[in-house]
Order: sequence, then structure tokens, then C-alpha cells
Amino acid sequence: MLKQRVITAVLLLLVLLPALFYREAAPFNVLALAFIAAAAWEWARLNGYDLPGSYLVGALCAALCAGLWWAGWLGQSLPQVWLLTGALWVLLGSWILRAGVPAWGQFKRSLRLLVGLLALVVTWLAVAQAKLIGTNFLLSVFALVWVADMGAYFAGRTWGGRMVARKLAASISPGKSWEGVWGGMVAVLLLAWAWTRFDVWAQPAVPSLYGHLAERGPVFVVIACLFLAAMSVVGDLVESLVKRSAGVKDSSKLLPGHGGVLDRVDALLPSLPLAMMLYTF
Repeated sequence: MLKQRVITAVLLLLVLLPALFYREAAPFNVLALAFIAAAAWEWARLNGYDLPGSYLVGALCAALCAGLWWAGWLGQSLPQVWLLTGALWVLLGSWILRAGVPAWGQFKRSLRLLVGLLALVVTWLAVAQAKLIGTNFLLSVFALVWVADMGAYFAGRTWGGRMVARKLAASISPGKSWEGVWGGMVAVLLLAWAWTRFDVWAQPAVPSLYGHLAERGPVFVVIACLFLAAMSVVGDLVESLVKRSAGVKDSSKLLPGHGGVLDRVDALLPSLPLAMMLYTF
């Protein structure tokens, strides 16, 4: 399993890194579109669609993203879109988690499909706009989610294992604990401090997300980073809830050793649009 994970990670990096650092945004946006379409295929499968139907959903997702690109949305300021998306993630995300696994399957399949499809399309729009802002900005958002996840993992293993761990959502994801959440948030705050110092020292052409937030003061940086870290956990838990409702461990086997695309991007689904909301306002 470890060998598979390493090989898959290396291959993904060999594909993604050149596109990420290429001076034009188009190659990266195309790759991101392909990943989002694959995630839409997985979402359809998780919600009971057969193979032909799920392929159609993936194609529809790709067509919607391409349509927004063709219509010029990538170059437009979209504060209302980000604000509405953020509000829906906060309200619907918390409501879905509170309702629990049994409630998810009671919703109409078409409604479940629509919710996921819209979330994926908006996430692609957010990542494409973030790439246009600058690689430093986009990487800083990615890093927030990655560091929150790693901080949660190590904090949960260190402190959660030495005491009676307080489960975050035992019926959805038994391995997650509140100790892990706090550890992830501390890690994110350290990342924000370090990256803000780097922006001051290196003076990049485009500041990171933390550099933009720092223009509004240190208190705002702390609040915004804690909020984004918390919402990344919400995205992770929502996907776990859907998988548990479907009775599967991974969203697919597209990425050997890692599961599916949704398993890799679940925490980014709320975090990227919310980062764009904070940047826009």
C-alpha cells in the first residue's frame, strides 16, 4: 500500500507541478477541470447512479466548467458567488452533519446530485481564478488544507492516543477527534505566520492568501485562518458521510493507494471558494 501511495503521488506531482508553475494558467485549468470531472463521476456513483449515468454526470460537469471558462467568468470578480457559496457551505454543511448518515439517503437522488455538482463546478471556478491571481496565492490555499490535515493527524495520534480522545463525529468518521482539530488549527496559524514573514522578506509579485489577510490586521488573519481550517474539516466530514451512506470506504479506485479524487479534494471544496470570498471582500 505504501509503495502504491508513493508511486501515485510521484506521478501526480510530475503532471501537476509543471502545469502549476507554467506561466500560462490554461494547462493547469485543464488539468483541474479533468480532476473535477472525475470527482463528479465519483459523486454520481456514490449517490446511486449506474456507470453510464455517472459518465454523463462527469461529462456534464466538464461541460459546465468549460462553459464558464468560455463565457469569461475566470476573469470576472464574483463576490456574490463566493458569498453565496460560503453561506451555503456553512449552513447546509453543518445541517447535513447534524442530520447524520441516515438522513442523507432520504433526500431525492437528483437533489443530492445537484448539490454535489454545483459544489464541484464552483470549486473549479475558484481554483482557476486563484491560479490567475498567482501561483503563490493558490499554493498558500492548498497548503492551508494540507497543513490542517497533517496537523490534525499528528495531534490526534499524539494526544488522542494518550487520553480518552473526544470523538469529533463518531458516527461519520470514527478516527477524527477534537484533539486533531485543535492541532490542525494550531498548525495552520503557524503556517500563516511563516508565510506572511516570507511574503515580507521575498516580496513576491503576488502575495499569498495570508499576505492579503494581513492587510486587515493580525486578528483578522487568525479568525480567517481558523474559519478556513474548520471548514476544511466540514468538507472532509461531508464526504465521509456520503461514503458511509453509500457503504464504501473510498470514493473510487482512480488513484491507487489514495482512493478517489474526492478523497483528495474533499477539504478543498469549501476552502477554495471561501478563500476567494475572503480575497474578494
